[in-house]
Amino acid sequence: MIIVNKNGTLIHNKKRYKCALGKNGIAKRKKEGDKKTPAGLFSLGKVYYRKDKIRNLKTNLKKIVIKKKMAWCDDPNNKFYNKLTFTNDKSKEKLYRKDNLYNIIVVINYNIKPIMKNKGSAIFIHLARKNYSGTMGCIGLKKKDLLDILKTVKKQTKIKIIA
Repeated sequence: MIIVNKNGTLIHNKKRYKCALGKNGIAKRKKEGDKKTPAGLFSLGKVYYRKDKIRNLKTNLKKIVIKKKMAWCDDPNNKFYNKLTFTNDKSKEKLYRKDNLYNIIVVINYNIKPIMKNKGSAIFIHLARKNYSGTMGCIGLKKKDLLDILKTVKKQTKIKIIA
């Protein structure tokens, strides 16, 4: 189990890690674009990573290399809403980024089965900015910490985000 508290602490295997949360905190009722991290208990999805930036990624989760045209659809009116897509469309959440935040992405299975319009999309665990500034709704961790956690998580591991 991974536990995330509203004070910006993530706990896994009795270790505490500092983490970034949504700019507007944690929400029990998340909406698209509210810049809040959704509260609840979720499973973890696939790990997407930049092979040119991350070497020898060790995890029990399914790994997928990020390609330049990969994006996550955050348009509630699109049939690919909250799903991986391949596009050059700048309105989508590009996974191949210059700022290194998405060098490693762990999908949090929020609003996945079923997908509900406007409930929120592209909720990930990804790399944090140096100052742990707020995210658009994701959880951000230091690279070393995310790599450490990925070594021990299993497909059954859940993440509990507490409001």
